[in-house]
Amino acid sequence: MITPRGAWESRRLPGSGAGPSPDRFVIGSEGILGIITEAWMRIQARPRFRASAGMLFPTWEAGYEAARRVVQAKLWPANCRLLDPAEAEAAAGGDGVRALLILGFESAEVPQGPFLHEAVRIARECGGEPDAAGIRIADGGSDEEVGRQGAVGAWRNAFIRAPYQRNLTAGTGVVSDTFETAITWDRWPAFDRLVREKVGEAIAAAGGGSLTCRFTHVYPDGPAPYYSFQVLSKPGGELETWAAIKQAASDAVIVGGGTITHHHAVGRDHMPWYRQQRPPLFAEALRAVKTALDPQGLLNPGILLE
Repeated sequence: MITPRGAWESRRLPGSGAGPSPDRFVIGSEGILGIITEAWMRIQARPRFRASAGMLFPTWEAGYEAARRVVQAKLWPANCRLLDPAEAEAAAGGDGVRALLILGFESAEVPQGPFLHEAVRIARECGGEPDAAGIRIADGGSDEEVGRQGAVGAWRNAFIRAPYQRNLTAGTGVVSDTFETAITWDRWPAFDRLVREKVGEAIAAAGGGSLTCRFTHVYPDGPAPYYSFQVLSKPGGELETWAAIKQAASDAVIVGGGTITHHHAVGRDHMPWYRQQRPPLFAEALRAVKTALDPQGLLNPGILLE
């Protein structure tokens, strides 16, 4: 990393216990400490073995219990995304009643059928059933049919088209956005209820709309839920409508104990809530590092630090 005070170069190591990691300090600093000019990356061979299934659940709760059990079984799916019934209906052709769990496994070296079958077994124990496309496995053969059919394929196509769809709806006065976070499994049900309640109130005050949720990442210790909302705003009031819903969502995330951002970064939009999330002493320590590396405050002023 090049800083105003000079170069910061760490050793190329798979891991180290020599104090706090310089690499982790830099990654996530959003450009306030310097410019990363070189990095070493972990890569893997292109997958030859693939397996996929879409599992439908009678309730949202049954779906996230299945997701938790799958990821805690350490099967390491390449894709484990849970869509609530409303999201599944809007993006995957669902019936608006059942939740959809998308399971995908892939490897360059090892057949993935056994891993998928075990994940499906766990999902069935939680009340899930495969969608009409069934279980698809391509162990060393063509992968064209894996993850491209049924509800899984429908969701994939909708996901890819989403930015283009937003370009179309923005001009009609539809205010749509997303917010994402992460929470531990023990707090997740209460957290989800709180977010839906508070954001739902803001949406209702704006004239009504929709709020949906999916898991974009799933960890053994908790999910990273990704919420989406859409509201038809009054003409000329789009920014105010967005700001009110964003405020309600961010307040609920912090009150519920989640992180203000799982992967979208802080920037300026999230600064008011980032200040609440970070420990006060950490803010002082970060400011001291900023002063040491960038004494004139040249790099990204107003990001992460006031």
